[in-house]
Amino acid sequence: MRQSACSERSVSSWQRIARRIRVPLGFLFAAIYLWLAHPTRLSIVTGGLLLIPGLWVRGLASGYLRKNEQLTMSGPYAYTRNPLYLGSLVLALGFVIASRRWVIVILAAAMFLLVYIPVIRSEEDFLRANFPQFETYAQHVPRLFPRFHAFKSSSSSFSLHLYFKHREYNALVGTVLMSVALIAKALWFRR
Repeated sequence: MRQSACSERSVSSWQRIARRIRVPLGFLFAAIYLWLAHPTRLSIVTGGLLLIPGLWVRGLASGYLRKNEQLTMSGPYAYTRNPLYLGSLVLALGFVIASRRWVIVILAAAMFLLVYIPVIRSEEDFLRANFPQFETYAQHVPRLFPRFHAFKSSSSSFSLHLYFKHREYNALVGTVLMSVALIAKALWFRR
């Protein structure tokens, strides 16, 4: 029992640390990514095919999310509990393909497993503690990979106001800037 409580505390403390470091670590990862990537036109186009769906899922999810106000169970949240992270995962996969480097695959997987999974669990702990309906929702809707039919929940519609409130356009700006940097790197090394 004592070891379990200690283990729970260390997981909780790592979850707090992971929440704090995920954004700065993301910028560091982006810099390392650009340094290590060896893109070609083909790899950029192939990886780029995943960028649009990734941005679409993230943008759609942000337009439904009423963070800390209510448990969001409609829109993409009726298919997966974490559509924002699913969209990020699809974006990351697109950029990993564009990089053409196994070391980036390993770094991205490590970052997802060591940082994003604990953050997801931490956020779910918060939802579980603050929204009694979360347990039923979690029993019917998978954590990350979507199901094919929607969970029956209260309906709400996409809100452009929420999209801008959550500053989801930053994902679009970051994706465009990183894509331009990859194209420039591919052209530079082609010389």
